[in-house]
Amino acid sequence: MKKRGTAGGVGRFLRRCTAGVLALLGLWMAAGTAGLSPPGLFRPAAAVQIEEGDEPVPFLQRLLLGESALLAQWAADAGREAKPEETSPEEADEEQNLEAVTPDKVEERTISGSGAGYVNGGGISLFNRTEKTVDLAAVAAAGTSLSFRPADQGPQVLIIHTHGTESFARDGTEPYTETGTAHTTDSSYNIIRVGDEIARIFEEQGISVLHDTEFYDYPSYNGAYDRSRAAIEGYLAQYPTIQMVLDVHRDALVGSDGTIYKPVLQVDGVKTAQVMLLVGTDDAGASFPDWTEHLALAMEIQEQMNALWPGLARPITLRTARFNQQLTKGSLLVEVGSHGNTLEEVLAGARLFARAAGQVIRSHQTTG
Repeated sequence: MKKRGTAGGVGRFLRRCTAGVLALLGLWMAAGTAGLSPPGLFRPAAAVQIEEGDEPVPFLQRLLLGESALLAQWAADAGREAKPEETSPEEADEEQNLEAVTPDKVEERTISGSGAGYVNGGGISLFNRTEKTVDLAAVAAAGTSLSFRPADQGPQVLIIHTHGTESFARDGTEPYTETGTAHTTDSSYNIIRVGDEIARIFEEQGISVLHDTEFYDYPSYNGAYDRSRAAIEGYLAQYPTIQMVLDVHRDALVGSDGTIYKPVLQVDGVKTAQVMLLVGTDDAGASFPDWTEHLALAMEIQEQMNALWPGLARPITLRTARFNQQLTKGSLLVEVGSHGNTLEEVLAGARLFARAAGQVIRSHQTTG
């Protein structure tokens, strides 16, 4: 019996070794298929955990699922046990390793929805970065159940900045000091200043707004979405009248040759940054059953922006992660301009966005 037990143990050991080798081989092959360097898959978690939303093992899960039953099960198990990651590494590296913006690198472009990945219809344009099939007409018909109480009953909108230090191209007149390329903690010149402008226009329209001006990406960029989520949850507990959370950012658009693209158009003779709305989904596995309502809301605002100022709205971007949008019916991520735009161009875009979004907000307000 002792000998048989030993043989059984050896057999189990060999089976486990074989399973492990197969899993590693699957990882290696999947990396090759994705055009990645396989050793990069085995970096410590801290080296790749930078934010986007809260998608369970987002990079590896998207890479591995479907390669084999063994690897699919591994990814599912990892998703249940691991802390959700914040963003895919390639995007985090792109943002944190920006090169200095100089005039010779910047190219102006008015971005519209054309090419692979875009869905267009009924005046709406969507760039779909998920595996989902989106029927724009069906989403519009279903609409959103978003409903605001009157402004005198409490705050209706929260403006927050997960990446509050994001800043813009400098034309030589700005006195602030950068804390990194296209980043500064001087809130007169970063994305928080843009949030001030949106809040001001909302208030002019009779909308009750809270503007959070804290930094969640400084001194550490990692974990910013975790920190902003905790703040949002605190605000919602204190002010249950808040039905919309706008996480306001600026984009970073860099071509493979180093060209920095700034999305811009002329509005009444004023150079104005384009605005993009970003909507999260449950495509990475995190629970987000009503994401289509958020998309319907974004479609309303995009339609209103382009009806008033054609071309102001870039195509909506649909992403795999939630970006904390699961916390309210009206949560959206707003990208005003890019790091190639000047602050003045971005402020001009922010004002127009706020006027269009304010009209949509008022259309969803109850009378009592």
